[in-house]
Amino acid sequence: MRRNSMSSLPDLPADAIPFWRESTELSSYPTLEHNLDVDVIIVGGGITGLTAAEILSKEKLNVALIEASRFVSGTTGHTTAKVTAQHGLIYDELINNHGVEPARKYYEANKNAIRYMKDLIEENQIDCDFEQQDAFLYATTGEYANKLETEYKAYDQLNIKGDLTTNIPMDLTIENALSMKNQYQFHPVKYLKHIIRLVDDRGVKLFENTSAIDIQKEDKRVIVKTKNGKEIKANYVIVCSHFPFYEGKALWSTRIYPERSYALSIKANKPYPGGMYLKTDTPKRSIRYQPTDDGELYIIGGENHKTGQGQDMMEHFKALRRFADELFDDYEILNRWSAQDLTSMDKVPYIGPMTKDNPNILIATGYRKWGMTNGTVAAKLLSDLVLGEITPYADLFKPSRFEANPSIQQFVKENVNVAKELVKGKMDRKNNNIDELNNDEATTFRMDGGRKGAYRDSSGELHIVDTTCTHAGCEVNWNSGEKSWDCPCHGSRFSYTGEVLEGPAKEPLQKHDHTMLDSLMPSDWKE
Repeated sequence: MRRNSMSSLPDLPADAIPFWRESTELSSYPTLEHNLDVDVIIVGGGITGLTAAEILSKEKLNVALIEASRFVSGTTGHTTAKVTAQHGLIYDELINNHGVEPARKYYEANKNAIRYMKDLIEENQIDCDFEQQDAFLYATTGEYANKLETEYKAYDQLNIKGDLTTNIPMDLTIENALSMKNQYQFHPVKYLKHIIRLVDDRGVKLFENTSAIDIQKEDKRVIVKTKNGKEIKANYVIVCSHFPFYEGKALWSTRIYPERSYALSIKANKPYPGGMYLKTDTPKRSIRYQPTDDGELYIIGGENHKTGQGQDMMEHFKALRRFADELFDDYEILNRWSAQDLTSMDKVPYIGPMTKDNPNILIATGYRKWGMTNGTVAAKLLSDLVLGEITPYADLFKPSRFEANPSIQQFVKENVNVAKELVKGKMDRKNNNIDELNNDEATTFRMDGGRKGAYRDSSGELHIVDTTCTHAGCEVNWNSGEKSWDCPCHGSRFSYTGEVLEGPAKEPLQKHDHTMLDSLMPSDWKE
């Protein structure tokens, strides 16, 4: 470890690798190389897809699960892994915008998801560092101290066990804090590693590096088409690929917006006092700990912003390091990583039939950074729909909802932002000199009337891509923290060589023009 000083802060790791993925090895699975016919096809190998596979396979259904990359490689593998129903300042807002009963259902759905996870872990003796902790929201300003008092009143209305306090176990200067009792933390990859093994043993057909690109309907069944030309026929498709790979007539690009947040794992000289923490005022800060064979690690997160927008992305990691510097005298940063999360217009996830006329195309997205419990809620709710069971939460989460307050206001705000970024990118006339690029640097320049991106890797090789996003035609920006090109409109991300890292884009960065209309029109509109 290094002795902490203002002039010599610990180094940030060169590569962005989540602690969860680095500390746990997963088995690999083949690419789909033949057509299939199953009861249910699940698209997306994170917590939602794998949990749904666990539930449905237990009911003896014939299930296939495909993942575009590796299992647990997306947002689930980049989480802070809090298993809690305390989702920031949400319950007073839900009461005001939806009513007391819908707010209570949101809480109960997440509480039941925690119970499901706890029962599954105990029943199968899953070693995943599942530990009970109290969760705390804390405020450092008078404005947010008052908001915590209002949120506490919402807790009281909803019979949520919590306390308002000015004293918390963590050594932080605060104005106020609100606890939610008996929540949990865990190691998400250890947990899902066991679920993968469980569903594999039950005969679920598992495929990695298999990208779904389209859905077509055939009578009462659905056909999922993959990028390598294979087809999977099923009675139901569950789409839990984070950003829905299939827009259909729902136009998800206009109804959810992407944000990135950042995390560090830190070995420090201070014993962890217990609890999980989230700062409510800006800048956001999250704190929890993780046990390891070498002692406790602090997991520190925060710094959320719109994908592809704002300052140099490495500055967010540096801001978290400065926060750690305020907490510790002596520490070492072991990992750094970031996550991309999607938020719906009214902050409630979309879970259910994609549209009213497509009851067997089921969707789950918009978890708003709380995917461990909301993802489990989605898996349980969608499995109930497949099994024909009644769920009390269907109306709250149904994707076809569109309330005037607050959805319309947020809809307008977010899509004005998209239009602004689209125009801004097209108006970028910078023409930097790529010959002056140092190793591990990137820039944009103009060539043949178009905007290009250049990155010189650590060995000196130059990589040039067209910066027009293949989803809707916005211009991508460089992310120095992840060495990627990120779209400021809908959150697509590409490697420095142009390959898709994260949707909604399906095609790599190319050298021809794309328009939003061409990209967003579903196949069944192009007949």
